[in-house]
Amino acid sequence: MWSKVALAVIDFQEDFCPPNGSLAVNDGRSIAPAINHLLSLPFALKVATRDYHPVDHISFATQHPGAQPFVSQHTITSPENKDETQTTTLWPPHCVQRTKGADLIQEFESSKVDLILDKGQDKRVESYSAFGPPFRKPPVAMSGFGTKLKDAGVTKLFVVGLAFDFCVKHTAIDAAREGYETYVIEDATKAVDQSENALAASRAEMEQAGVKIIHLDSDELTMN
Repeated sequence: MWSKVALAVIDFQEDFCPPNGSLAVNDGRSIAPAINHLLSLPFALKVATRDYHPVDHISFATQHPGAQPFVSQHTITSPENKDETQTTTLWPPHCVQRTKGADLIQEFESSKVDLILDKGQDKRVESYSAFGPPFRKPPVAMSGFGTKLKDAGVTKLFVVGLAFDFCVKHTAIDAAREGYETYVIEDATKAVDQSENALAASRAEMEQAGVKIIHLDSDELTMN
């Protein structure tokens, strides 16, 4: 039953983890044992993603005079279709290409993944989802993740990593919309906003899109 099942480990990088990450998720490193355990399971495809931004990426508050990270927002227009827009929070510079902050954390047993996929490399657009930016008419700066899943014959996808309320959420929602049976393993993720109201809102948004929220002890992970 594992032959069509994939695991996606999202953005388990230094800049998203304490103690030195520029955009550190509280307790982000603590999920490493859970993720490493999942890597021991016989998934047909195991993929790790990295945010891998140019130094002048549009999501950085430093690229917008007067903007404040975590507070200011910016509306991005698709470079290929002015009718498609995305409003995003602006962040401190993070996961800049060829810097320590872009590295996968050492506790993560990344040698056990089949593929490391970089996203967010186009400075013009934001890509929370592992599939690519939300601009699809036409597609802009897609990562190739969807192609890899199709080529492997995947029908079911489990999503873990950082962060529950951003890149994990958007990857899972995109996967469900693409027709994959999609699960987020909540105790193998951490959120930027860890208040219960925010967590509940993220769960509801994913569930509305058809994503199932499960935990490490779920029967879904004991396939025989």
